[in-house]
Amino acid sequence: MEPTDSMNDNIIEVKNLTKKFGNFTAVNSINFVVKRGEILGFLGPNGAGKTTTIKMIIGLLRITEGKVIVDGMESGKFRKRIKEKLGYMSQKFSLYPKLSARENVEFFAGISGLGRVEISKKIDELSRIIRKDLIDHSVDKLPPGIKQKVALFTSLIPKPEILLLDEPTSGVDPEMRRNFWQDIYSLKKEGKTILVTTHNLDEVEYADRIVILHRGNIIVEGEPAQLVRQHGVDSVETLFKEAVKKDERN
Repeated sequence: MEPTDSMNDNIIEVKNLTKKFGNFTAVNSINFVVKRGEILGFLGPNGAGKTTTIKMIIGLLRITEGKVIVDGMESGKFRKRIKEKLGYMSQKFSLYPKLSARENVEFFAGISGLGRVEISKKIDELSRIIRKDLIDHSVDKLPPGIKQKVALFTSLIPKPEILLLDEPTSGVDPEMRRNFWQDIYSLKKEGKTILVTTHNLDEVEYADRIVILHRGNIIVEGEPAQLVRQHGVDSVETLFKEAVKKDERN
């Protein structure tokens, strides 16, 4: 498939996407889209298949069946061009823990092709985001909220159009989570498209749409407020619990 019109509303299209590990199906022929400029919340309990799906979109895991199309380009044919459009942040694996915040930024800026002057500017930018005395601390010694800010900063170095955030608020206190989402919402206002996985249901209010994944299957999809009305429940949390219980009975 050749690249299509870049003005297509759907910047990511996932079609019959499947991932099998031996006899175990981690992701079971799922279909969904991410619209240009939106925040899509990808919800589900641990082991639902969220991270596996993210890794197939990025190209870190081989697709068993189905396809991913990013901005009109099929991932199997335009991997390099797609990679330039994507920024990835995982709370657990985004940074090298024994390197300092400065060294992490220098490394990721270097592999993104930035020169010395540009890297120096990035360090200056970082010093306006976190305290200067923390820049040279190893990442594993940083508080979770500061580590989170550094991870988000490094994921933005290549100036991606699309951010894929995998459990970015895991292990962070509620206040830090709110601050982080304010940063995410600012990025949306700048025109970024954001796909974020989480199991923290209090974060749903920030998403334009949600997809609930359970046991590798999509069981609910839509706008949060609309889904609450449609299912006659009082909150997304209740919707989530009822949907998971219903799926487990089937």
